[in-house]
Amino acid sequence: MNPTAYLRAFLGCRAARLRAAVRDKDRGASAIELAIITAVLVALAAAILVIIVNFAKDQGTKITQTNVPNP
Repeated sequence: MNPTAYLRAFLGCRAARLRAAVRDKDRGASAIELAIITAVLVALAAAILVIIVNFAKDQGTKITQTNVPNP
């Protein structure tokens, strides 16, 4: 199959899907839905970051409080 035929088939398929979506009034996710999803993911990432930082600080404190015997 030559590249031109492949491109025509690909674009034809995409155009058919677009026509079907417009006909069914399917607009996809709205900006508000995407903003809410993004906010939830950012909050989740911030919570995970706080947990990791607190764990690292605790481990660092334990390391500095360790007594090393003299050889």
